[in-house]
Amino acid sequence: MYSPRFSKQSQALHSADADVWAVSDRAHALADKGEDVIFLCVGDPNFDTPEPILDFARARLGVGRTHYSPAAGEAMLRRAIADIESKVSPHPCSPDDVVVFPGGTNAIFAVLSCLLNPGEQIVIPEPMYIGYVPITDALQLDVKKVACTAEQGFAFDTESIKQAITAETRVVMINTPVNPTGAMATPEQLRELAAYCRERDIWLISDEMYSMITFARRHTSLRTAAEHLDNVIVIDGLSKSHAMSGWRLGWAVAQGELVDRLVEFAGATIFGVPQFIQEAAAFALEFDTYFVKQMRDAYEKRRDLIVERIGRIPGLSCSSPEAGMFVMVDVSSVAENGEAFADALLDAELVSVLPGKPFGPSAVNHVRLTLAAEESELSRALDRIERFVTGGCLKAG
Repeated sequence: MYSPRFSKQSQALHSADADVWAVSDRAHALADKGEDVIFLCVGDPNFDTPEPILDFARARLGVGRTHYSPAAGEAMLRRAIADIESKVSPHPCSPDDVVVFPGGTNAIFAVLSCLLNPGEQIVIPEPMYIGYVPITDALQLDVKKVACTAEQGFAFDTESIKQAITAETRVVMINTPVNPTGAMATPEQLRELAAYCRERDIWLISDEMYSMITFARRHTSLRTAAEHLDNVIVIDGLSKSHAMSGWRLGWAVAQGELVDRLVEFAGATIFGVPQFIQEAAAFALEFDTYFVKQMRDAYEKRRDLIVERIGRIPGLSCSSPEAGMFVMVDVSSVAENGEAFADALLDAELVSVLPGKPFGPSAVNHVRLTLAAEESELSRALDRIERFVTGGCLKAG
């Protein structure tokens, strides 16, 4: 009998956090049977891509922009990204510093593939984006997690990151604003960390996918804060800010030989991102102010609604996130952990939330609620959560 064999990389992707979406998968199965499930688990914007961006994409399709693209990306988009970077940073940015990828996650995979060999160490603060796990597992990296604790409101902690760095560390990767906590690094923290890493010949990557969804204060990019850029890489994209998650468009901004390596990697693995998508993205970046503000204002109202309602439910608590599309809710007073809470909530009230454990040990007693739902839907879900908690459906382990 034929016995198929698979690579270690394939096995790592197959097994990496296999239970992350278990509650969500059960929720979808229930919804398929006609149950009234409310989904608060996924970070896919519930807005449509703004119509002018769609119109521009249709126009570019109409003139035949459907052929191979340069490995680094189309000049129109790379120039638009460079112009934005140059406007907000004391460091000029050239289109030659930009490499385009099909999504931010693919950009991260490419960057780590170019910087690290199997077994080499990367330091990552947690709670962290779930998508880092399969990437680092597939690349067989030694991941050293640094806790940003719930007791400190999951605040970005430069000192803890610095203390975690050893002689074996090759890369530090941060996320600001953070998925899932919404925490933001300050310019001073970014400047200090960039300098510290540079002194030790360590690359510093900043995933800034939520850079345009901030509330009380504006986002500061690592590229803006750092004094020197030769060890700095910034990842960003349009999935969240422009409701373009399905367009698969992200980029990396770097300098020097790394850019050449990234272009070679992109040319060998993805062979370019569709021309019409890149040109629509360039258009979006140039004419985005009104639409991004609309979405950001809506997310802020939804955040305030969740925080206010959670604050009135005995046994639950949460901090008001500075940015992003999520609220982390502490359920430790009413449940053994976030996983137990999420499972029981789905069974009792048909509300699907994401357990905190896959984001890292610091989030094990939390669940993540998305802001990507209408206020009416959030209110319905919060009514059910309140009924679930006050009804005594769960007891602390």
